[in-house]
Amino acid sequence: MRFAFRQVDVFTEQPLLGNPLAVVHDAGELDATTMQSFANWSNLSETTFLLRPTHPEADYRVRIFTPDRELPFAGHPTLGSCHAWLQAGGVPRTDVVVQECDAGLVRIRRDAGRLAFAAPPLLRSGPVASDVRGRIVRGLGIQADAILHAQWIDNGPGWVAVMLATRAEVLALEPDYPALSGLELGVVAPWDREIDGPDAAFEVRAFVPSMQREDPVTGSLNAGLAQWLIGAGLAPSRYVARQGTALGRRGVIHVERDGETTWVGGATVTCVAGSVTL
Repeated sequence: MRFAFRQVDVFTEQPLLGNPLAVVHDAGELDATTMQSFANWSNLSETTFLLRPTHPEADYRVRIFTPDRELPFAGHPTLGSCHAWLQAGGVPRTDVVVQECDAGLVRIRRDAGRLAFAAPPLLRSGPVASDVRGRIVRGLGIQADAILHAQWIDNGPGWVAVMLATRAEVLALEPDYPALSGLELGVVAPWDREIDGPDAAFEVRAFVPSMQREDPVTGSLNAGLAQWLIGAGLAPSRYVARQGTALGRRGVIHVERDGETTWVGGATVTCVAGSVTL
């Protein structure tokens, strides 16, 4: 069967500098085995499949797959799927797009040429035990006192995060993925305006040991980071983060806390449009 297909680049205005996502439209006839097989074949960090919603308030439903498992929620697939759905002619019921996924309903707003999703509640938060911190220290090859703060910020993928002192420290990391096995790790540090410039407030990297890789630009991680950092007074209620620098990407993530809602957004562009046979 042939399905409409798009490959989009998320968290960038310029193609090839963000995080790519494969999107299969009108995928209701596909079973989970085929979806997983295609996600494995595409070999991107995530592949999504757009379906008719089952919840009366949702505009569409999405299933999100990595090459080896299905996720209840992920950030850049949320923005990329919404972009593809709108570009294919999708019309939301209200001024906010409502996406249905295994984590529930996710609101997405359109603002200043960007899409932004409302960060879902954390499934796990709180301090990181000393043994886990020790694994992170060994896996990153750093001194224990290099970690200024550490927190669980799991909103589906399983993120744990640490803060280092400088952007240079974050960019210098060369992780030992086997040592980090079983963790999905985010690392963040503030920019120094005099050294790093005024374009962002934080540098972010995402290490995924289960896939032995670094994720270029990660919406779910940045959502969890925002909820942690803003809530703890480590970040202002509105800021810009950069991610992907170490991989030659230029991901730009816009974060804003509005009342009780944390919005995480960025630009999205289509790089490939056509059809796929599955």
